[in-house]
Formats: sequence, C-alpha cells, structure tokens
Amino acid sequence: MKHVLEFEKPVVKLREEIEEAKKKFASKPSDKLAGQISDMEKKAETLLRDIHNNLNPWQRVQISRHTNRPFMLDYVKHCCEDFTELHGDRHIGDDQAMPAGLATWGGKKVVIIGHQKGRDTKENLLRNFGSAHPEGYRKALRLMRMAEKFGLPIVTLIDTPGAFPGIGAEERNIAEAIAFNLREMMLLRTPIVAVVIGEGGSGGALGIGVADKVLMMENAYYSVISPEGCAAILWKHREHAPEAASALKLSAQDLSKLGIIDGIVPEPAGGAHNDHYVAAMALKDAVLNAIADLEKLSTPDLLEGRYQKFRALGKYTEN
Repeated sequence: MKHVLEFEKPVVKLREEIEEAKKKFASKPSDKLAGQISDMEKKAETLLRDIHNNLNPWQRVQISRHTNRPFMLDYVKHCCEDFTELHGDRHIGDDQAMPAGLATWGGKKVVIIGHQKGRDTKENLLRNFGSAHPEGYRKALRLMRMAEKFGLPIVTLIDTPGAFPGIGAEERNIAEAIAFNLREMMLLRTPIVAVVIGEGGSGGALGIGVADKVLMMENAYYSVISPEGCAAILWKHREHAPEAASALKLSAQDLSKLGIIDGIVPEPAGGAHNDHYVAAMALKDAVLNAIADLEKLSTPDLLEGRYQKFRALGKYTEN
C-alpha cells in the first residue's frame, strides 16, 4: 500500500481522478475530455508546487521519514559508477545499519559511509531501523583512516533517528565510539563532505557528521532530539511534536540561516520520494562541487577551516 502523508492527500486524490479520466478517454476519446485532463494535470502541478513551497517544519520531518524516500544505498546506485562494500570494525563485527565502502562518485574515487534504513519489517530488522551500533561507528572510522592514507575524499550520508540505545550497544560503549569519531574526524587530513539525506538524529548523526562541508537535502532534518522526544520532555505529550519541530529549528532552511550547514540540496516537487533519480542527480552535483572546492585547499588550510567551522557554532549576540 502506498504511503500517503495527510497533506499530500489532495494531490493524490486529484491524480486518481486524472487516471480515471484517462481511462475514459482511452475507451471514448473526445476533445472536451482531453481539455479536462489537461486542465486537471495543470491544477495538480500547481497544487503540488503550492504545498511544497509552504511546508512547515513538522511536515518536512514527516517527508524525511517517508518510507518511499531514497535511502543511502539508493543514492549510491544512482550516483556511483561502482561501489565495493567493506565490512567489519576489526574488533566485534559488522553493522548492517551503516554500509560503507569504496566508490566512484561521478568519476571521483571516494570512500562512502552512511546509515541505511529498511522499507519493510524484514529489512528494518536487518538494518536496525537505521540506528547504528558501536561497530558501525568503529567501521566508519576504520574506512575514514583508509581514505586518509590513500588521499581519497570521504562522503557520509546521514539518515538515522539516532544511535542504537540498547543494552548491548551500551555494553560495547556506543557513547565512546561516537565521541572518538568526533575527535578523530576533526583531525583527518582529507576532505570530508557530509549530507543529511533524511533524519539527522542527535549523536547518531554527529558520529559521521564532522565534515568540512555539511549539506542537507531540502526536506531533511538535523536535531539534537526528535520532535516527539522534545514534546514528551517539555509538554509531557508527543502530540505537541509539531510545536517542538518549529521550536527546535531543525529544518534545512532554519539551519542554513543559523550557519550550521553549508548548503541545501534541492528536491523534486513534493519531496525526494516522488522522483529518486532527480533527487540523486541534485545530490551528486552538490557533493562533486563541494569536493572540488575542498581540494583547492592545502591540508593545513583544510584542517584550520574545519576547526574554525565548528568553533564558530553556537555563537550569538544579544541586544
């Protein structure tokens, strides 16, 4: 069954009416019906554009979680000429929630790392709903160090509600794994581009998010806590998630104004779930442009720029 968000329903209903009209036209063509179909298609395009241009933060959060939205490996399929997945952290094991490997991204050899969700129960259990274990973060760092050794840019695709908070993950020190990545990524002597492609939840996102360029897909979100979690703390009920989403300033548009991210990657009208290929091509170009800019810098300038970027976060002035 197709997943339809509440605010998408008027467009879906109109498209269903268009399909019915086309079936009638196929059996009994007429100029009048052809004109009606054309008018309805124009109306659907206008309606979709109007909805897309007036999305609030909570609606963007819903789009970021859409089950038909392209995930990390979908972008790899469209953006990369080849991808060789590498496994294991060389300590405990592998983590299917965080695929990683060598790839050629638009002709550029890179190391790519990201969170991977599932579209059904079986795949979500395999991918742990995109919530990585300590092994995922340690695997990520292992590959980042390999990228540094061979002078390859690093591309990370972030899409997680947060790192896995289970007992096993705590026993294997999930907090230390993420904290260690934060420190080591700051020191890596190779360009790093991070893109929030869906959900950017808390430390789970930060564990592969320290980068020279941090980009976000247009309908992604990046936040210290989920809107539902924030609502449960401040309002004592998850039903206040829409207010929390607005208060958290978690959308790409808000974070760009605050200087937290370096760019917004446009999505097709209605969101990336409406056209995977168009979304992927926009992401492909944005990452290539970011890498090209970073490769112009000397290594000392690259590291200094990364340091200053994160030192500047959180500064504000009060009247």
